[in-house]
Amino acid sequence: MATARDLLGLTKPRVIPLLLVVALATMWLATSAPRPWTIIVVTLVGGTLAVAGAQALNAFIDRDIDRKMERTRQRPLAARRLLPRTALIFGILLAAVSFGLMLRAVNTISALLTLGAVGFYVLVYSRLLKLRTAQNIVIGGAAGAAPALIGWAAVTNELSFTSVLLFAIVFFWTPPHFWALALVLREDYEHAGVPMLPVVQGQEAAARQILGYTLVLIPVTLWLIPVASLGWVYGTTATVLGGLLIALELRLLRTTSIANARAIFVYSMLYLALVFGAMMLDRGLGIG
Repeated sequence: MATARDLLGLTKPRVIPLLLVVALATMWLATSAPRPWTIIVVTLVGGTLAVAGAQALNAFIDRDIDRKMERTRQRPLAARRLLPRTALIFGILLAAVSFGLMLRAVNTISALLTLGAVGFYVLVYSRLLKLRTAQNIVIGGAAGAAPALIGWAAVTNELSFTSVLLFAIVFFWTPPHFWALALVLREDYEHAGVPMLPVVQGQEAAARQILGYTLVLIPVTLWLIPVASLGWVYGTTATVLGGLLIALELRLLRTTSIANARAIFVYSMLYLALVFGAMMLDRGLGIG
């Protein structure tokens, strides 16, 4: 039982639902009723396995870092409850099953995008960038934004400008979200030698860049209205939610406290889920 729980812990299951919301909303936006429910369900299962595999492989790479951080030292590999090779095999297996499932039951484009996202997250972000640059999460954020491309390709067998905009929403959302967390955990990251932006450039610089990326994010969310033919439900939701996010970030800019940074981190998760949920609501929730 303990081993099963630790294997599940490797996958960081709390990360997965938000990425599935992005993929589901993207597929909803890309199709109309009657929707291809078999493909939608298989894509969500394949995406879950891919994210889980990527997180397990990330845990394998980050095990020494995790031992140095208060927040992560009780993770399965950091606490030595699992062998590193177990995490490595488990992560590779999950990624391989995900790729095979997407290739066989969905289409080649979505399968390759899924495999590419796992590879980019593990090799480019975790292995290459994380300990080398303060822009690690900016570049690495492309992996977290991939569900928008994967979901679109799964139901249309192609990519479009709309899918690129959906990708861009998650891409520009990622730095404010993770830098807010990095502000909360700045001492932990500094102790572990991870060059997150607040560690390298300071808290005020991080607060300015958090706001800067959000000021790019909000217009991108609104650009989706004419491109995807969305209406007042999405437009109003995206505008109000974006305004609240900016208000929180202006407060952080005035006072760079842990409490203000934590508020942005928590709210940003709700923000992304509600923005993508509003896309589905605007397009209509009737099942054809």
